[in-house]
Amino acid sequence: MGLFKRGRVWWMRLSCQGRQIRRSTETENWKQARKIYDKVKWEISEGRWFDRLPGEDKTFGDMMGKYLTEHSSKKLSAERDRSSLTHLLPFFGDYLLREITPRLINEYKTTRRAEEPSPCTINRELSLVKHAFNIALREWEWVNQNPVLKIAMEKEPPSRDRWLTYEEEDKLLASSPQWLQEIMIFAVETGCRREEMLSLDWGNVDLFKKVVVIFAGKTGDRRSVPLTQRAFDILQVRVKRRMRIRSINQDLVFTHPEGQKVNISTLRKAFREALKKAKIESLRFHDLRHTFASRLAQSGVDPYSVQKLMGHKTFTTTQRYAHHYSESLRVGIRALEVSRMERNQKISTILAQSACGTRDSALPSVPQPIDFVGAGGRNRTDTSSGDTGF
Repeated sequence: MGLFKRGRVWWMRLSCQGRQIRRSTETENWKQARKIYDKVKWEISEGRWFDRLPGEDKTFGDMMGKYLTEHSSKKLSAERDRSSLTHLLPFFGDYLLREITPRLINEYKTTRRAEEPSPCTINRELSLVKHAFNIALREWEWVNQNPVLKIAMEKEPPSRDRWLTYEEEDKLLASSPQWLQEIMIFAVETGCRREEMLSLDWGNVDLFKKVVVIFAGKTGDRRSVPLTQRAFDILQVRVKRRMRIRSINQDLVFTHPEGQKVNISTLRKAFREALKKAKIESLRFHDLRHTFASRLAQSGVDPYSVQKLMGHKTFTTTQRYAHHYSESLRVGIRALEVSRMERNQKISTILAQSACGTRDSALPSVPQPIDFVGAGGRNRTDTSSGDTGF
């Protein structure tokens, strides 16, 4: 019997043209599932059954609506997904999933290029579609292939090489209200993402051990971040303020106004105003996280520790964040020079000792040239014993 249960629903397992097929009977009743199974089995034997996919009548809009509900809401990038769909839905929205081909996706790329967005923006939109198709293929079984896999991504410019200098940090903090100062200082001292900080609650803060536990919604991982004294001082200030405030969001560490969750739009506006007042250009809030990684790297912290503190799954990602500048790289050049000087000094010492006859064995013996008469009566010279040069 090729029937089995997934949860409370009966599924059937069949073989058709050498392929194993699993399909839901969409019923919890065993007798009905048995009838459906027998019918499909008979159609296969008669050559009348075709591999019909559950999503053959689903549109792109149906897929993305289901994706937003089941997957996007769990990610920190949910806001970005909704922004991407403002461009994707007008183009693909009414197409059936089986009608979306690599050719159609390439047409979308051409249309978007004419609107002159950045290559990164187009790639983020295509990545969203690719992930949704992967879910529809592997989990929902709506489609049997992912057309985005056949499309080349846009060539992106080199990664941003921007972080906050200490002088810029002083000017930025002086131009910011206190609540924003506390968030920015915590960002450059811990490397936390924006949403990780705004969602941080006191249950994941251990002031005794000076550690915070971060749940990374982007990667789904959890990491522990030791606190610097500066970050610890910020939390102590927040604790004292928390004791005076009673609110529904009392468990959140960072709030504005006091007791209320920080609104992202309010944070963006305040950050832009502080940058303008401090006369700092080309800086994003996310660059505060770059600053944390860059300062670690420039201080000589090993790459593995930087990767773990940042919560990256691969070192390739860490390399995009941990920037060096010429003076920090000069440490490596100095180490090379010191190594060469020590080597030259050692060789000089050995030669000096050998000349004084104190350590003749320190240097290898050099064979002396031997003169002999070779063929044709010509004098030849050889430096190795036992070899006549013929």
